[in-house]
Amino acid sequence: MQNPPQKSLLGPVFLALSTLLILATQPLFAQQSYVGRYDLYAGYTNLDSPALGLNENGFHLQAGVNPKTWYSLGFDYSRSTGDLILTPSELTTLDQEAIAGALQLYGPAFGLSSSYQLAVPAHSLTQTFAAGPQYEFRHFKKTTLFLRPSIGAIRERATPHPTDAFSTLIVSQLAPSGTKLDWVAFYGVGGGIDYTVTQHFGIRAQFDYVHDHLFDDLLANGRNTVRLSIGPSFRFGKNIAK
Repeated sequence: MQNPPQKSLLGPVFLALSTLLILATQPLFAQQSYVGRYDLYAGYTNLDSPALGLNENGFHLQAGVNPKTWYSLGFDYSRSTGDLILTPSELTTLDQEAIAGALQLYGPAFGLSSSYQLAVPAHSLTQTFAAGPQYEFRHFKKTTLFLRPSIGAIRERATPHPTDAFSTLIVSQLAPSGTKLDWVAFYGVGGGIDYTVTQHFGIRAQFDYVHDHLFDDLLANGRNTVRLSIGPSFRFGKNIAK
């Protein structure tokens, strides 16, 4: 059973990214005259994990310090929510066998037909935490290009919402408390562009592509996740370009 398409703002984000990329290619090749010691960012984020059919929307925060014009050190946090549908095919072999056995044993008592397919809607709340370096290319007057390793921790709380008596029985065995919570490390790469509107204000568009394996006691495989973000950035403090 396929998960239904999730509502996403990927289209507008891609449009904004394309617009900023066009701006970045304009003939403005020149050193930037102001590079603030500190920067802040706050914006919209979209977190997409296609292997699970999970698409989440939320907000993204960053704070950084620039020791040099070519690199920064910072902290990154995002929080997003979305919905998915879990099916046995996504679970470990052991859990699949247990569900198949329970269906054979209890299916007739629940009045389930031979064509019954277990599918459990669930709500997800995901938080990401990262810190580390970011490498910056400032040779365009209006645009800064940047690249970073994406290494950190991801925290996810999944709340299943069973729709029938049999799925309620299965959920009570797999998630007795009614929710599943997990913390794991993630790793990958990220980057983007920061377009200068004024000396202290800009528009930042960025991506991260990471891998993790949340709920490895339940889910058979890890996941690759793409995070797209866009929003305003703020630069302040001593000018380190001088």
